[in-house]
Amino acid sequence: MQRRDFLILTAAVSLAPLTARADFVDYTPGLAEEAMARGDRIILDFYATWCTTCARQQRVMEALRAENPAYDRDLTLIHVDWDRFGTGDLARRLAVPRRSTIIALKGEQELGRSVAGTAIAEIRSLFDLALTA
Repeated sequence: MQRRDFLILTAAVSLAPLTARADFVDYTPGLAEEAMARGDRIILDFYATWCTTCARQQRVMEALRAENPAYDRDLTLIHVDWDRFGTGDLARRLAVPRRSTIIALKGEQELGRSVAGTAIAEIRSLFDLALTA
């Protein structure tokens, strides 16, 4: 194998885990509801782009996901924009009180939630609840 081919192959293999990593999907009406109906293990993140608490939660969730690839592999991760959907059917159905609410679900069953929580342990426990459900 030529050196150039080896370097390209090595780079591709080392970057593969980053490209295979799932990410949060932006909510559109029906998306979370379909995942719930399928019985998926779900993390719903009700956030606003201008919310500093939400920004801290995002950093914590990114760190947790980097630490445990099973979160990306086995959970359905959905961002719900509070400014667009905070008064919508999904937020009303789940009685979401405000932005910066993270909810763990197994299908229709709520496993736990955090409202304005930014502690790593608190958010990790939600992800773990969903992962082990």
